[in-house]
Parts: sequence; C-alpha cells; structure tokens
Amino acid sequence: MSLIKFSCLTSLLFVTAFAAAAPNRSTDKPAPPTPEALHEKLTQISQDPARLSAAIQRGQKDASVCRHCHGAGGNSVLPEVPNLASQNATYLLEQMNKFVQGQRKSSAFMEGMIKALTPDQRIAIALFLSQQPVAHKPAAAPNAAGKNLYGKLCVSCHGASGTGSHTIPRLAGQQVAYLEDSLKRYRSGNGERIDPRMAAYTRNLKYADIRNLAAYLAALQP
Repeated sequence: MSLIKFSCLTSLLFVTAFAAAAPNRSTDKPAPPTPEALHEKLTQISQDPARLSAAIQRGQKDASVCRHCHGAGGNSVLPEVPNLASQNATYLLEQMNKFVQGQRKSSAFMEGMIKALTPDQRIAIALFLSQQPVAHKPAAAPNAAGKNLYGKLCVSCHGASGTGSHTIPRLAGQQVAYLEDSLKRYRSGNGERIDPRMAAYTRNLKYADIRNLAAYLAALQP
C-alpha cells in the first residue's frame, strides 16, 4: 500500500470514529426546564408589565384548548369542572407541571393535552386565566353554617376571602358540584390528590357540612 493510500485510509478511519463518538446534534434535544425554572420565569414575567401584557395576549390564544371543558375565559359551564378564571397563576402552572410529570393522572385527556403544550405556553395560559374575572352569579342567600365552618377549618390556608395564595387555590366563586366532590374525595382519602391537611380538616364533615361549605364558597365573589 502506498504512503498516500495509507494516509487517506487513516484519515477516513479517524473521521468515521469521530463521527460515531460525537453526539447527534440533529436529534439531541435540550432538557426541558425544571418546574422551579418555570415558576421563576413566571415570577419574572409577572413583574414586568410589558412582558406580562404580551404573555397574556399569547395565553388568550393558547388557552383555546381549555375552553371545551373549562369555558371561555376559564368560566366553566359544567358543574363538575372547576372554574380556572381568577385562579392563582402559580397554582395553575404547578398543576400543569404535575400533569406533564405524571404526578396527576386523573384525566388522560388533560395529561395528553398539557404535555403537547410548550413550557412557555403553559406559563402564558396560567397568566391569562389568572387575569380573567369570574362570571357574575346571582346573589345567593348568605350561608351562615358554611361561613362558620369555613372560619374554623379553611380560613388559615385559603384566606378570609377564599382567594388562596400562590400555592393554595382560590375557592371563592368556584363550582358547587366541584367543591362538593373535592371535599368528599379529601374526606375519603380516595384518588391521587391526597393532602394530609385536607384529610384532617375534612375527616369529620357530614354531608350537610360539605353542602354548606360549598354553597358559601360558591357565593363568594373573588
């Protein structure tokens, strides 16, 4: 074998070995952002009026996938489906993150739909829905029993007005049937969303207590 042929063969073998060892940049995908990184980005956007306005506009379009069940602007017309309007943005994002990570499996449809969203879309949807008003409902007679129970059991976490916090959901103006179903689920300890605090506070509730609590909360205006 001539020196030139040997040199060419050596070069070819080197290039082939290097190509095999090198990562396939055309197929490699960057790791998705962590939930913590997404929450940090949501906070940064929330503190910048221009970015917040742009995100809300994007979220209005992206949230079209939610309208079938949760209604226009997050106001559900289905009694068992929660209102997402005026819900806390951080809480909404956290729930979407849990669907993506497989920590919430209550709905295969929801899981697949949310996994199809990009991280930025999830942030935009959370911000858009958090800014939407809860649809006005006819004024209901004050439920004194529900108000009393709420003051004893719920106010320390969900707040005097039922609006919750960054990590705790808004209950004011929520769907009656959804609230009743959630309280029963926490009381029985069934399902995937088991919370020790909620289980402790709901353990001794009678059905009449649950109805009174749900009626009181649904009548609150966020």
